[in-house]
Amino acid sequence: MLSEIFNPNPTVFLSPASSSRQRQLSAAKKSLWMMTDDSSDGSEEMDAEEGEEEEIDQDEIFDLIRNICDPEHPTTTLEELHVVSASQIFIGGSNNKPNTVKVEFTPTVPHCGASTYIGLSIRVRLIRSLPTRFKLDIAVKPGSHQSEHAVNKQLNDKERVAAALENPALVKMIETCLTGRE
Repeated sequence: MLSEIFNPNPTVFLSPASSSRQRQLSAAKKSLWMMTDDSSDGSEEMDAEEGEEEEIDQDEIFDLIRNICDPEHPTTTLEELHVVSASQIFIGGSNNKPNTVKVEFTPTVPHCGASTYIGLSIRVRLIRSLPTRFKLDIAVKPGSHQSEHAVNKQLNDKERVAAALENPALVKMIETCLTGRE
């Protein structure tokens, strides 16, 4: 996928058991976005119709990004490489409305050249999945990358992100990371 491999032999960890939310969705064969089981009384639909904002927690965010594949190793997920974890996701905001999502990720090596691709993949997945009221902050975990400041600046600059997403080769790489092993 990349012309240069920065970590040719990464440590791959076994994926822990799926989160309880993911197990519930799989068992009931529900859509992530819609309640489809027969026991639903329609109250969830009523809340959505009344314009109430549904709260999102760190497990839901983690479920969205855990299966993104690594750009250097397309058969391995970010979760399996311990690049992302639920404990690295922070949700906050004002007036008890959590409208900011911060995701920290840990590159497998301090000189990882794929860090910007990983961060862009996370940003694109969240942009596509979350309501527009959320502000996203994607960052390398402090102290985990030699160019941490530069990578974070690139990942959180709207103009740089927009320019990157106009590059067809880069978009193709991100799409490959997002679709992964499906």
